[in-house]
Amino acid sequence: MTITRFPYEGLGRCEAVVSNGLVYAVATDPQNADGILAQTKNALDELRRILEKAGSGKPGLLQATVYLNNITQKSEMDAIWIDWIGPEKNWPQRACVGVDLDKGCLIEIVVTAKVLRSLGE
Repeated sequence: MTITRFPYEGLGRCEAVVSNGLVYAVATDPQNADGILAQTKNALDELRRILEKAGSGKPGLLQATVYLNNITQKSEMDAIWIDWIGPEKNWPQRACVGVDLDKGCLIEIVVTAKVLRSLGE
């Protein structure tokens, strides 16, 4: 079994791991922009970049857990998410959880996706 890890500049974690045809990834807003709308958009842009680097994309998403610093902002996050995720055929199973996040971070997205192409393509 091969495990491919994609380094992250933070300590103690990777931004993605690929194993057995699956991608496990996490994304936040690297800029810690002001407000949940901006942070959601930036985190989803970052997630797209990570998934593509790992050989997947939105059509490969299987599961997502969205961690929100303020769960009352879920409807605002949902508006950006629905626009980003696209057609219903791309919709993963998803849960949203309210948590305390660190250092101005308002959203963290953890996903599992199917590998759609080899890493060399």
